[in-house]
Formats: sequence, structure tokens, C-alpha cells
Amino acid sequence: MARDMQSIVKMSRREGYALHPKAHKALMKRSSKPGQSANARPGGKPSQYSLQLREKQKVKRLYGLLEKQFSNLMKEAARTRGQSGQVLLLLLERRLDNVIYRAGFAPSRRAARQLSTHGHFMVNGRRVDIPSYRVTPNDVIVLRPKSLKSEYFKNIDDNSPVSPDSVPGWLKVNRKKFEITVTGTPTRDDAEPDINEQLIVEYYSR
Repeated sequence: MARDMQSIVKMSRREGYALHPKAHKALMKRSSKPGQSANARPGGKPSQYSLQLREKQKVKRLYGLLEKQFSNLMKEAARTRGQSGQVLLLLLERRLDNVIYRAGFAPSRRAARQLSTHGHFMVNGRRVDIPSYRVTPNDVIVLRPKSLKSEYFKNIDDNSPVSPDSVPGWLKVNRKKFEITVTGTPTRDDAEPDINEQLIVEYYSR
């Protein structure tokens, strides 16, 4: 399965945005873009196209999609009733790898993608190894019995110290049973707040 293998810290520096929890400290230490001296003087005001491109790249990399995947999802969002930008974010939030991350069973979306690719979770009793699998209300996602023996899941509180309070309201999580119940659908408030989805819509509307 194709995936972006670039350094997540380097990509975070390029976008000026922490795409991974471990990138926060790296950005604090070195916020300059790759290939740019930390002491370099900033350039002029970025063009509108540049702003649109960077926002598209930021969100694409944040959720771990390749260009074709992201473009196809934007096309689907444009065909769906509602504001295209918001619909795009809600479709991204409903990905299986994102749900695993949001539930606190992975420290990052990249790690959640690996867990889902390896088929550690079942959806409604069926093993699913497709990170882009889209969950729907009443879906029940549970860890495979075989995976319970994994040291990673035995030490889940250390491997993924996500506070139960941070789990979005459309998901119900039972950490002891490693079970996630989809109780509804996400809203715009459930997605990352510092995303300007309108810039992405404008980029693909050129």
C-alpha cells in the first residue's frame, strides 16, 4: 500500500504546523523551513495560491493521504450536500485510522494507520485492514483477541497517553475492552480547529 515515507518532522517544518505529536518540540527548537537558514530573513507576502497550496498540503499530510487519495476525497465532498470544505474534514474524521487515533489507541495518525493496516481491529466482527475504511453510526470497532497479547496493547496507557476527556463525543470508548462504538457522526468542531478548509476548496476550484 502506497504511503508517504517522508520525515514527519521535516514535513511539519515545511508546513509550519505540528503534523505529529513529536513534532511540537522540534518546531519549538527549529521553526525554519527545510533548506532555509534559521537566521534567514522572511520573504514577501505569500500569494493566495501559495496559501491555498500550503493549507492543502498541511491537511493532506496531517491525515496521511497521498495526492490522488486527497483529490478524490475532495471530489466526493464537492458532490455531497453541504459545504464542501467541512464535508471533506468530516470524511477524513470518519477514516478508521483516524478513529483509532481519536479513541486513544495510537499516539498519532501515522501509528494508527500502521495498526489498522496490520489488521489489529475488527469492525462489526469482521477484520478490517484498510485505514481509509469509513465508519458509520452504530459501528463497533474492537481489538482482535489475538492482538490482546501484544506488548503494545498491554502497555497502552504508556504507549498512547491520550486523556479520555479528549475523545470526541461521537465516539464511545471502553479502554478495558479495547472497544470503540460509533454513536453518531462528527461535526466541524470535532476536526482540527486551526484548519482553513475554504483555502482547500479554492485550491481545487482553480
